[in-house]
Amino acid sequence: MKKELETAINLAKNAGDLILEFYKKGFAVEEKRTKDNNTEPVTEADRASSKLIIEGLKLIFPEDGILSEEEIDLPERLTKKRVWMIDPIDGTRSFVEKKDDFAVQIGLTENGKAIVGVVFQPISNRLYFAAKDAGAFYIENDGEPQKLLVSDKTDFAEMILAVSRSHRSGKMTQLVETFGFKNELPHGSVGLKIGLLARQHADLYIHLSPRTKFWDSCAPQIILEEAGGKLSDIFGEEIIYNIEEVQNYNGILATNGGSHQAVVAKLKPLLAKFGRLKVKNK
Repeated sequence: MKKELETAINLAKNAGDLILEFYKKGFAVEEKRTKDNNTEPVTEADRASSKLIIEGLKLIFPEDGILSEEEIDLPERLTKKRVWMIDPIDGTRSFVEKKDDFAVQIGLTENGKAIVGVVFQPISNRLYFAAKDAGAFYIENDGEPQKLLVSDKTDFAEMILAVSRSHRSGKMTQLVETFGFKNELPHGSVGLKIGLLARQHADLYIHLSPRTKFWDSCAPQIILEEAGGKLSDIFGEEIIYNIEEVQNYNGILATNGGSHQAVVAKLKPLLAKFGRLKVKNK
């Protein structure tokens, strides 16, 4: 996967440079309505980043399928063995608010499983990357690559939970109280929160909302798993990427691996209490 990884890293960095140009000079913001009738911000920078990445991938890997947040999902994606999954700006709200916790995410799947992932944080010049069976790495400020390895904590009272900086539900408050975590670490961007796990700054991340999509979880998943962690839905089931529905209706559970089954078991009665039933994706 050397060529795939190098291509994704270069495109993520180029997209990051482009995004920073908008960040400095200003940009138009719109509200887009999602499939589940919610609204999300989208900017000129999201669309420009998506265009840059897609053009670069098509040039080098013309036979691969592509799924991007800012483009129409074409049915031909389902006929492809390999599909790139792109979040041009993961954490657009943070970008709009001129905060630093947003990232470019580029993932590659093969037969429905993540095999390459790149997460790049432009403001802080932080790069996470991984390929299947090749390890996960982190580079800050163009320094030397550091191999990523998750923590080995299994006692919830010693564990730190990565949480959303901007979204907090009453159910999440109940969850935190039930588990009794040592601390919480607020951050934006799904990919950057999972990066905290890979760097041992946090030990797990539980996203109860059904609103994330494949482009949110694909690249972070392979990075976390190559660092020794595990990512599944909140019921402990594998996320499969070669299906028509791109929404993670069953949420996201990311852990340091050693605690994963214990988290799933402790979540089960809580999810039942919340009336949360597993959705069968198609």
